[in-house]
Amino acid sequence: MKAPVSWIREYAGLPQDLSLDELTHRLTMLGLKLEAIETPGDAITGPLVLGRVLTIEKEPQKNGKVINWCTVDVGDANGTGEPQGIICGAHNFVEGDLVVVCLPGAVLPGNFEISARKTYGHISAGMICSARELGLGEDHDGIIVLPADAGDPGTDAFGVLSLDDPVIEFEINPDRAYALSLRGIAREAALGFDAPFTDPAQRELPAANDSGYPAVVEDPAGCPVFVARSVSGFDPAATTPEWMATRLEQCGMRPISLAVDITNYVMLELGQPIHGYDRSRLSGAIRVRRARQGEQLTTLDGQRRTLSPEDLLITDDSGPIGIAGTMGGATTELSASTTDIVVEAAHFDATSVFRTEKRHRLPSEASKRFERGVDPTIPEAAADRVVELLVSLGGAVADPGVTVVGSPPAARSITIPADLPARISGMDIPAETTVADLEAIGCQVSVSDGSLTAVVPPWRPDLTDPYDLVEEVVRIVGYDRVPSVLPPAPAGQGWTPTQRLRRRVGLTLAGAGFTETITYPFVGTSAWDRLGLPEGDPRRQALKIVNPLNSEEPLLATTLLPGILEALSRNVGRANPDVALFEHSLVFRPTGEEKAPIPGVEQRPDASEWAAIQKAVPAQPMHLAVAVTGQRDAAGWWGPGRQADWSDVIGAVREVAGALGVEVAVSQSSLEPWHPGRCAEFRVGDRVIGHGGELHPKVCKAFGVPPRSAAAEVDLDVLISHATSVVQAPRFSSFPVAKEDVALVVDAEVPAAAVEEALREGAGELLESVRLFDVYTGDQVGPGRKSLAFALRLRASDRTLKEGESAAARDAAVALAGERTGAVQR
Repeated sequence: MKAPVSWIREYAGLPQDLSLDELTHRLTMLGLKLEAIETPGDAITGPLVLGRVLTIEKEPQKNGKVINWCTVDVGDANGTGEPQGIICGAHNFVEGDLVVVCLPGAVLPGNFEISARKTYGHISAGMICSARELGLGEDHDGIIVLPADAGDPGTDAFGVLSLDDPVIEFEINPDRAYALSLRGIAREAALGFDAPFTDPAQRELPAANDSGYPAVVEDPAGCPVFVARSVSGFDPAATTPEWMATRLEQCGMRPISLAVDITNYVMLELGQPIHGYDRSRLSGAIRVRRARQGEQLTTLDGQRRTLSPEDLLITDDSGPIGIAGTMGGATTELSASTTDIVVEAAHFDATSVFRTEKRHRLPSEASKRFERGVDPTIPEAAADRVVELLVSLGGAVADPGVTVVGSPPAARSITIPADLPARISGMDIPAETTVADLEAIGCQVSVSDGSLTAVVPPWRPDLTDPYDLVEEVVRIVGYDRVPSVLPPAPAGQGWTPTQRLRRRVGLTLAGAGFTETITYPFVGTSAWDRLGLPEGDPRRQALKIVNPLNSEEPLLATTLLPGILEALSRNVGRANPDVALFEHSLVFRPTGEEKAPIPGVEQRPDASEWAAIQKAVPAQPMHLAVAVTGQRDAAGWWGPGRQADWSDVIGAVREVAGALGVEVAVSQSSLEPWHPGRCAEFRVGDRVIGHGGELHPKVCKAFGVPPRSAAAEVDLDVLISHATSVVQAPRFSSFPVAKEDVALVVDAEVPAAAVEEALREGAGELLESVRLFDVYTGDQVGPGRKSLAFALRLRASDRTLKEGESAAARDAAVALAGERTGAVQR
């Protein structure tokens, strides 16, 4: 919304010494954010004065053009007092007219310098200016002709043309529709500086009677108030006065014709959209109703529109003549021959106008105001103001008839504790200040027993609850005075046990050389194909998002592997070949029964609805994924490096489990996307919690990661559920350790983990640790066989073991391994 400062001052008695910066700052603090400041005269330098045309000599040229050789009285502005000779190509002026003259030495917008030069056989010492040449509008068909009493020749033209009148452009929030008018902006300016305010809508109004133009409202919900006034004998040739045209252009509107310009001027002045009808083109009474199926209307923009039964229309006996609150129809528009005018000023339902405007993609200055909320009490005042201007500027005669149908809705009232603004803002705001500030914005306030009741002014439909009133008080007192106070942390609060355990997991992996990554939980079906998941795999059953960020990834991830492998590939592709990543995040595992009810918004869902909504939420377990590629140990003077492999991801899972105090069993398995025979299964008790190992070569190629990259994924929720909040530190014995090494020959298909588990169980309580330190295959063990060498460490906490005790523990361990896996000691 653009507002000239001079127009604001007409209604707000602001201090004369108030600077533009102070005005815009205060209005911004009140909620009318400054967007820009425009002063048309800033682009003009040098002498720009009024001149009176003394003579005009028309001189036809060989090219068919006729130029005017003029002498113009510019007073003493040219330093001589003699008339100025000027060539002008426009023809919309006569001798004796008062015009705007730019003298040599001036610079116009666009860095256009004016000088005395010879043209068409004369020395043209200056230029008679049009509106476009001065940056006042787009009109270039003729020069500016001023009223005869606008000033004497030689008078500076800046003040006459309002070139020195700053125009403030505000960013108006949708809930402050009242500020889409000079009435609203001036009210805010007066409020900000505690200045007197003159409401342009306050005027003596003629009483409604039965002699006005007939009108019928069939839909009072859509149109609570409809006002019609008429004038006769309007002069269609009357031109828009310069002061009105200037203000319209300052506000960003193009002058069209006097009658239309008056309706636009009053809309800017009061915020009430107005529409004028050519009375000679109306047939019968005006009716406000909903559209009928199949009805059509040609609007003022020339478009033929098919109407919806939800559209609110203005009609007469001929059919639709306008879309209520949006745009009028072409059949009854004001034209160059209109002499009798019917003025419509009505209040239309905001929701109805908004939906119609969106349905037809037909934004307009009227709909912009109606859809945000217009004061329903001012249609009579707005219509009367239009009639006043049509009479005074267009020579019309006001008809005595005044049609008023309906009445504005009753005002709302809101009751709040008197100290609520102080409690919410943290400022010391006395009850007296709250009452005064609410009255300043137009509320009628009554106080009783520590509470106050405010009757909301009709131009503020955005005030609907107690906290809206708090906001009004605080913005007037000053947002900049609201203290910045951090709320005290409640005692005894902190991380939950689960949060502490998750943090422990992250610290453990970070200490092991892994870097945390965070990926989007969105995937497409191509991710399942790249992982090589077979049809029917439960991980392919994913929830589809209605409005995904990426149409190619509309599914919620059921596994973390696609995201972490993409991160691995991105690192490798950017010259970071040695990568170890981890991520712990939610995955989404639907059951196929996720059909949530959609309750209404008018009330909170009841217990059964809430239970149904919760039942429709899919399972969202927390998973942990790790992935490695490249060198795990770098090469150097200390020796060769080591490539990362499946053992690193299995070791990472074991390390996490150890940090949580959970025993994890590892056994051989087979599952996509891992390489057959190089896949491990993790179990806690009898429950499988995940898998890990070397990725299948096809998967590595599909994701663009190096061959033999490895990854693992486990259910972190299960690990945490078995964890202890306090992990017991290991107990160390002061007695010496007994070392026993065993080499066992087993079939090549037997997993080393199975042999290790049997040894651990068979050795009993004396076993401190068991470690596989060698694997041998060759002629000495025969084809299809392998030798596994384990180091057993045995120790008692209360004594030194005797040779027989350690040997017995070793033999028991070997015996159980032979029984379970067929192992034979070498």
